[in-house]
Amino acid sequence: MTARFTASTPLGDATLATLWDCTRRRGDMPGFAKAITAILGAMRGEDEQEFNMTRTVLSDPVLTQKVLRLANSGMYSAFGQHVNTVSKAVLVLGTEAIGHLALGLKLIEELAAGSPDATIAHIEMEKAVLAGIVAQQIAYTAESRHGEEAVVCSMLHTLGRMMITFYMPERWHELQRAADQDGRNIDDIAPEMLGLTMEEIGHAAALHWGLPGTLVNGMRKVAPPAPGAEVSTSDWIAGLSTMSALCAESLWHDDPDGAAVVKQLTEAYSAMLGVEPDNLMHAIEQAKVVAAADLTIAPLSRPAERRAKALAKTRQRAAGNKILLSGLADMRDMLETANPGQMVQIALETVYKGLDFSRAVAFVRNRKENQYTAKISFGEGSKELLPALSFDDAYEPNVFHAALNSDRVIFIENARDAKFAAKLPLWWKSSLSEARSFVILPLSANGQPAGFLYGDWDDSFPPIQLSQTEFSLLNDMRALVVKAVERRHKQEAISSRS
Repeated sequence: MTARFTASTPLGDATLATLWDCTRRRGDMPGFAKAITAILGAMRGEDEQEFNMTRTVLSDPVLTQKVLRLANSGMYSAFGQHVNTVSKAVLVLGTEAIGHLALGLKLIEELAAGSPDATIAHIEMEKAVLAGIVAQQIAYTAESRHGEEAVVCSMLHTLGRMMITFYMPERWHELQRAADQDGRNIDDIAPEMLGLTMEEIGHAAALHWGLPGTLVNGMRKVAPPAPGAEVSTSDWIAGLSTMSALCAESLWHDDPDGAAVVKQLTEAYSAMLGVEPDNLMHAIEQAKVVAAADLTIAPLSRPAERRAKALAKTRQRAAGNKILLSGLADMRDMLETANPGQMVQIALETVYKGLDFSRAVAFVRNRKENQYTAKISFGEGSKELLPALSFDDAYEPNVFHAALNSDRVIFIENARDAKFAAKLPLWWKSSLSEARSFVILPLSANGQPAGFLYGDWDDSFPPIQLSQTEFSLLNDMRALVVKAVERRHKQEAISSRS
């Protein structure tokens, strides 16, 4: 079944025209539009697909946390290892699953950030997040390969309600008043007052923003089929998203009436989802535990306790050494299977996060062209700098060639010291001179420089000092990348002889 939407009445056309006018006047959610472009670009198989997705995820701390948590969840426990870096998470989960997660999260985040009626819109946003949490726990219980798509469809299932509360709050109040007077619910009365169902408004918005058709199709409302009826993958996803959205509505207040409705839903959808009612209830109980930590205003989440925990958490700062150690663990796990490019990517992400760099760049030596060229980077504005970051591999008396020749980590505490200026090459001065301090991690294979990792700190950071422990961890990381490079060279040599 293909997702389609057509506004078939003059009233429905007028409602959508007003909605699009509101989105234009509010800037058409520019943050979300930009995020969609980046996420879909990373999903569509462009060059360096895995790296593009890693960079997209790392640009958002909330998304980073959710991706890492997902990669380490029971749903992916078959991989049998702890995932500490986004680079590895992308390899474990795949760009499509992460893309779906990112699209749902970005949309809800963008809606929540600019809501004119904070309370009403925020409630709808949190119900959507709660629906996603329920879907994730059920998908894990069902051992479904389509879990993440179902999670996002569940989060977007009530997109129509989110759109109206966000962009047209006055119409939402009118709907509420009319529904209260007639003793009906808003979904029943919306077609009369708006010319469209809430589901149709959500589908129209999703198509308007260019969301993938499979996601739009999964946002449709599906009733449980007759016993024994065949359930397609598409219907299974839509069924789970329907049930999860209905559960979220009932779980919101954490009261006995809502609990009774949830029990009825588990019995109604059990056969369709292929999960026993008792197991569905267990999954929903697990979702309530997660929701209590993730949500902020739902009665279910006990907001006062949540705020207290958040405050305590902000007072704790994770040590950079722990991040470096975790990244090293990922690299050791993948040493026998990852190619040099993947190892470099994980190493670069690890030092970028672990040392809190402003920017981090990986340079690779191209022997044919006799050049070192920047290939991947993290940090604001670093992507735009890549074309300017290259230099000849012929020796020059500067700090980069010194690091490559000595094959040891070099830390420059004050790159702006006038006495040091002569040791900085022109390409660095014309592109990276905002840095106050920087580190160079040379990578030599079989006694020859193969490239290096570079990371710097700008003036937004306090003065930096690296400890001996950090130097040791950086050297361990270098050694693992070099092993991957040397293994590749050995394989190529064997291949050329055979």
